[in-house]
Amino acid sequence: MAEGYKDFIAGTVGGFSGKLLDYPFDTVKVLLQTQNSLQSTSASSSGTATTSSSIQSTAASAAKSTKPPPPPPQPVYRGAIHCLTHTIETRGFLSLYQGLSSPLLGSMAENAVLFLSYGEVKRMLGERPGEELSLLQLATAGGVAGAIVSFVLNPFEVIKVQMQVMNSAANTSSATSLSASGGATRKYNGVMDCVLQTIRNEGIAKGLYRGQTSLLLREIPGNFCWYGVYEGVCLSQIPEGGSKRDLGMSTHLLGGAAAGVSYWTAFYPADTVGSQMRANPEYASKKFLDVFADVYRREGWTGLYRGWGITALRAAPAHALIFAMYEQTMGMFRRFDPATEDCIDKRSGSISHSS
Repeated sequence: MAEGYKDFIAGTVGGFSGKLLDYPFDTVKVLLQTQNSLQSTSASSSGTATTSSSIQSTAASAAKSTKPPPPPPQPVYRGAIHCLTHTIETRGFLSLYQGLSSPLLGSMAENAVLFLSYGEVKRMLGERPGEELSLLQLATAGGVAGAIVSFVLNPFEVIKVQMQVMNSAANTSSATSLSASGGATRKYNGVMDCVLQTIRNEGIAKGLYRGQTSLLLREIPGNFCWYGVYEGVCLSQIPEGGSKRDLGMSTHLLGGAAAGVSYWTAFYPADTVGSQMRANPEYASKKFLDVFADVYRREGWTGLYRGWGITALRAAPAHALIFAMYEQTMGMFRRFDPATEDCIDKRSGSISHSS
């Protein structure tokens, strides 16, 4: 079997395993990131409706006095734990898996394309049996692979966020007023209905690829760090005169956990801005820097990094599982295809995909 196919299959297995573990915490992250944005939209929409229905009385009262602007919306959730417990209490545990099918398929496709692209870029950079790549080259290959995979991942991210936010909207008073005033949050009967409505109302470029810039800014530095940290941990654990095949699952788990935390730490605000753009169609036509500035103006750095804690916490076990399952699957291929053993670089311990 060609090495590209092996990377593709092993990446699919890793993505499937990691997403099942990761998804409830991803739901909490998105709810924390988007709560204030949706409340602001709600207040704006409600205010517009009230003004249009009572314009004469408003004009008369405005001549007498000017009311101060309303205070900024208060967060619905006090933190990650409150968001988690509130969602379970009001909607049940399974609500944390609302819209799972889209991100599950997305994670499988993402990791399949990601590991395939990573292997191809490494070959382009000159990886051959007995010819090692530097750690910087390996990390660079990861960054390039991240840029490629972002175009596969973004439509799944859009649908995932829409479904997660819809689940939250059903339990907040702000969402009730938002829905009543024809605001941004829509109701979907399922993942396919969400896809069709998004395409019908916004098109493919502005709908399914909303927030693409933010995803590129997340995936390029994120995967540069993801692969760089993982490969660095593996290289540091290879015994003298040994190779990567001498490493046990504990090293793969450790490297994957460290890689996951570094991935989300690299440029977390890009993910926050992306969630805002995908959850709120009012941001669809705005540029990344405009939304970034708007979030910073309303909430400061706290808003841009909201949800980072639970994201890093959930990334460690989820990404550890992704790499462990990837390596286990590749190990299975090597056992059934002894020729692959000849493609292991004894010096660097990395697998060359050139058989």
